Amino acid sequence: MQASDSRRRLGVLTRGSLAKGVEVKLDAGRPIESVRAGTFCVIEGERMDFFALITDLEIDAANEAILLHPPGPGDELLRRVLQSGSATYATAQLRPQLVIPREDLNAEPLTVKTIPGHFSAVGEATDEDVARVFKSEATDPERYFEVGMPVGMDGVPVCLDLQRFVERSNAVFGKTGTGKIFLTRLLLAGAMRAQKGVALVFDMHGEYGRGRRDEEGRIAPGLADVFGAGVQVVTLDPASMRQRKQSFDASIELYADQIEPADILPLQKTLDLNRTASESAELLHREYKSRWLATLLNATGTELTEIAERIGANENSLGALRRKLSRFTKYGFFHTDPMQGKEDRITQVFEALDRGRSVVLDFGRYRSREVYLLVANVLARRLRSIYERKVNEHEADPENVEPPRQLLVVVEEAHHFLSPEVASETPFGKIAREMRKFYVSLLVVDQRPSGIDEEVLSQIGTKFVAQLSDEKDIAASLVGTPGASGLRQILASLDSKQQVLLLGHAVPMPITLTTRTWDQDLARTLRESVPGAEVSGSAETQQQVLAELF
Repeated sequence: MQASDSRRRLGVLTRGSLAKGVEVKLDAGRPIESVRAGTFCVIEGERMDFFALITDLEIDAANEAILLHPPGPGDELLRRVLQSGSATYATAQLRPQLVIPREDLNAEPLTVKTIPGHFSAVGEATDEDVARVFKSEATDPERYFEVGMPVGMDGVPVCLDLQRFVERSNAVFGKTGTGKIFLTRLLLAGAMRAQKGVALVFDMHGEYGRGRRDEEGRIAPGLADVFGAGVQVVTLDPASMRQRKQSFDASIELYADQIEPADILPLQKTLDLNRTASESAELLHREYKSRWLATLLNATGTELTEIAERIGANENSLGALRRKLSRFTKYGFFHTDPMQGKEDRITQVFEALDRGRSVVLDFGRYRSREVYLLVANVLARRLRSIYERKVNEHEADPENVEPPRQLLVVVEEAHHFLSPEVASETPFGKIAREMRKFYVSLLVVDQRPSGIDEEVLSQIGTKFVAQLSDEKDIAASLVGTPGASGLRQILASLDSKQQVLLLGHAVPMPITLTTRTWDQDLARTLRESVPGAEVSGSAETQQQVLAELF
């Protein structure tokens, strides 16, 4: 059987099974070095086209004697004769993912429940094949967003279904230097442009809000540069942003009165808290309510003894807890005086989200893990409470109360919040497992997926998996994925930059991508498509950045 004239032929199907995939014998004229794992292919059955990925490659010989007595270094002619004839051959392992009946080219792709017959022709997918499976941003920009191109198919867009993307938690995995942050900005920009939701970004390294120059002087645009007043940049460290001459919309002040015992649970390893720390915190909270932490931090030695006796706690454990939590008092954003009568900046963050503005929380100089864990946990707990209340109010009176806007919460180094030890007890664990029905989903960005609880990993809808080195991380990134063994081979073949395996809820089938480049040209394109994207802020450097960008 001949492959379609529009497809570059690979070979013919020779064997296989529905469970294990199929084997294709490459044509003699097709060098195996021109074929790579992850290539998007089409198997042309009698009645249907099967869309598949190459998961492995193999060379073999028709006669074992050839392999036992291979041509020597000087037998160039014999080597070429054996390679070009039927004595040796190459095969590719394919994993069919989708099928479309050939008589209805406009039909939606279906799950594979059968396999094509012997000697079905196999060819590399064309532009039209990619569009049939992954749709087109040009025809439906409110639903589909281009995120990259299939590896080896320059200029052919692969689109993400944004509606399906925002309705479940998602992940970007990859080791350091693979472009996780650039890709995350791209995904957020797509969702925000299509108005599929707003984002709350915990920006530990100042990468998301405002544009910054890299070491070569090029500008990596921030989300606020593209969407203007549609993105609010708030900071724990206004002095640092002023020093960088970057504009911001508000600063965050955190009071001890806003912290609950559960907020320190993810800090146990970071602060080396003992096992009784959580119990001591609960006893303090039961007695002193919102002032529990301020009471502990402000207590003198004598007062600490009295407190321990009053709440029935061990004085040494209480002292250790105070000593380790007191390190937060050195940070300028943290206050132990009563919050009563003070402006609640955290509430203002959620008010901005309610108005349809995304929020980027810049940590400035406060990039320590302890600060990140504490602040993110406090906001996540408040977020969970607010969104559960809003949904309950909507369900009680759907005609008069609108549901909340879909919210994407971006968390870097997520394994600190979602490890097996704490995932069941932290707000982030609950968001990952249960908050889909409350219009909240996580966008997890991490280089150590093996540190994340398997139950949480199984709840992740769409994954972008870049190069990973550790076998445990590779296995964790594919938890809950059918045919994971074949996909592991594809992950092993990825380049270190700008290549990912995309799979899950928001795409019809797995595919390897060269991701779209997040640069000034894309920023201009996105900005032109966003109505009313006025510039917010007026810092000197920021104005120079915007002038250069736009």
